This record gives sequence, structure tokens and C-alpha cells, in this order.
Amino acid sequence: MSANEEKRAMAAIGDYETVLPFQAVGVTPFILRETTDGDFREVLFRCARNDYAVVFVQEDFYTANQICIQEVNETYSVSVIPIPGIRGGSGAGLESIRSSVERAVGMDIFAVK
Repeated sequence: MSANEEKRAMAAIGDYETVLPFQAVGVTPFILRETTDGDFREVLFRCARNDYAVVFVQEDFYTANQICIQEVNETYSVSVIPIPGIRGGSGAGLESIRSSVERAVGMDIFAVK
């Protein structure tokens, strides 16, 4: 990284048990109680406006707020990445990665032959 490049922060949005450990490695945690909480939209857009580079989102919140996440992806240069919750993953993260790679490459490189 060159001297004039600035570091951009990272955030994690989800429930207490899932996002609090991220704080230990310098990621700003945003703790929400419900996946359909109206605060999710506010927090996600605040992170995007404040120039966070990456926002990790607990899969439950990610799947419940797809429209909001799509708006952020179209408007801001932030990467929204789904992460499994403390109780395990639902597969939304892998599906998101598969979809992104398929759009970029033009085919599903993860397909089983």
C-alpha cells in the first residue's frame, strides 16, 4: 500500500453473538435484534455513506433485506458480504459468491460435473 492510500474501515451487522467477535480484529460491530428491524437499512446505508470498504452481514439479515442490499450495491462502492450466524450458515453466503462469480465469468465454475 502506498503512502497516499487511505485505509477504509470494515463493519459487521448482525446479532450480538455473531458480530461482537469481529471487534477483536478491528471490525466495527453493529448489533441488531431482529432481521426485519427497520434499523438494518439505516445502519447499512450509514456504513456505505461513511465509506466502509466491506460490510459483513449475518446471513439471516442478508436474506431478509435483499432489496436494501441491492440498492447499496448499485449506489455505493462497498462490498456487502454474507457471513453465517452463530448457529450455522443457511447457504446464502455460498450462493451469493456463486452468483457473483457466474456474473463475472459468464458461467457457473462451481457446478458439479
